[in-house]
Amino acid sequence: MRLSLPNMPLTLSFIFLLGTTQVLLSQELHTPLERKHFEELSTYAEWTAFVKQLDDMSNLLTVESVGQTLEGRDILALQFSKSTFGQDKSKTRVLICAQQHGNEQSGKEGALLLAASLLKPENSYLFDRLDLALIPQVNADGSEQNKRRNANGTDLNRNHLILEEPEVIALHHFFDRYLFEVTMDVHEYAPYSSEKWKKYGYRTNSDELIGVNTNCNVSQEIRDFSNHVFVPFYRDFLTKHHFSNSIYAPGGPPEMDYIRHSTYDINDGRQSFGIQNTFSLIQEGLNGEDNFKMRIQHRARGQMTGMRALLEYTFQHAKTIKKMVGKQRKKLISQKPGTPYAIQMEHTRTGAEHPLPVYSYATGKDSVIMVKDYRPLVKSVSEVSRPLGYLVPKNLPELVNWSQRQAFVSGPVPSLKKIKIEQYLVTTIDSIDFERDTIMHPKVRIEETEMLNPEDFLYFPVNQLKGNILITALEPASELGLVTYPTYAHLVKAGEKFPVLRVVKK
Repeated sequence: MRLSLPNMPLTLSFIFLLGTTQVLLSQELHTPLERKHFEELSTYAEWTAFVKQLDDMSNLLTVESVGQTLEGRDILALQFSKSTFGQDKSKTRVLICAQQHGNEQSGKEGALLLAASLLKPENSYLFDRLDLALIPQVNADGSEQNKRRNANGTDLNRNHLILEEPEVIALHHFFDRYLFEVTMDVHEYAPYSSEKWKKYGYRTNSDELIGVNTNCNVSQEIRDFSNHVFVPFYRDFLTKHHFSNSIYAPGGPPEMDYIRHSTYDINDGRQSFGIQNTFSLIQEGLNGEDNFKMRIQHRARGQMTGMRALLEYTFQHAKTIKKMVGKQRKKLISQKPGTPYAIQMEHTRTGAEHPLPVYSYATGKDSVIMVKDYRPLVKSVSEVSRPLGYLVPKNLPELVNWSQRQAFVSGPVPSLKKIKIEQYLVTTIDSIDFERDTIMHPKVRIEETEMLNPEDFLYFPVNQLKGNILITALEPASELGLVTYPTYAHLVKAGEKFPVLRVVKK
């Protein structure tokens, strides 16, 4: 802790706790947004200076750069801990990140409000059980121009499988370092611009939406816990703090299209961590109609309240969550070869209807529509048997480089006496509907083959925490796989063999 006081935009009133070096602030710490009376947003220079001053003032907080954006701005992680961050194995580790999309400003502002509030003495109890990493802004370059994408023109929240952008790579390498049990990815949704909804006469209208893991390869226990235990707590917490809320359920309008529980694709922040059996969530706050600073005070406080709900819940159930995640991660790593793994899924009905909070353009009032075509359940429609691992040819640099970015664990090829090598033949290339998008869909036939020279391959066993990512990515018929991205589409050609080999038990 460096107690640097000049030019500090904070109320200088402290409580010194005798017998420790901990300093806690006893009065409000005003963020750049608050100092500007919620009339102008925090710039990158302002908010980074602010959190570094917070770092100087409290031993609860350490600020670390976990990477840089394309334009050279630091991606700062605010690490809250009563000991060395991440070292106390009894603590439940929580990661909250915001503003992957540069034009979703309230996540950053809410995270700064949260950071200041966490240094109040009355909130220090949280860190008796938690270590929290808070990343207020992943996409600083986009934010400075209030643009959704980063400086490469890439949507960062569609980059978590291929990991091509430095901001997303940094986020995943940070996750890998601490293997957080709990994550929340903070976003905004903007319902104002949809012409379909305008014609329908309504738009969705909740201050905060909460979404959970939906991919059916994620532990059923974690998904049930998220839906049936955490979500009711979260919604009650938001309601008590006077923020309207609902389930994150895009799609529609009702009676024109179905409503679902967001995507099950693992190329976004929530699902990419969730597929590793993490208690992983997404929060979507209601944007302003100007997509910038309209209603920013209410928006930022709503986002902060949702993040605080997660921290309070995790504190109250820290041991349960840590034990559940640890058990399910061990199960993931130890799954037996040959067990089924879903590579194509669909959103399905359960018979339940969904009460959708909306705003009526005709009356100018809030209302609720009961959605009949509601599909909250994700089911498998096509599966493969879980292999022992995959052999990636070393002469395909795009795959080798991808595997390095993902930091997969590699190993020696098992004894050829105990394994078989399989290879896919691509018979035809078709297309399928994926959440109202049309994507490439290879049709394949599996054949037994030989591995002529083991030195020509890298071997990646699937009995590792990222084993589900390997299967999803490297199966050519996977609707979420690498070959659905332009960089890797050339790997599948009709009438030719897919270059990645499967290793299975004899």
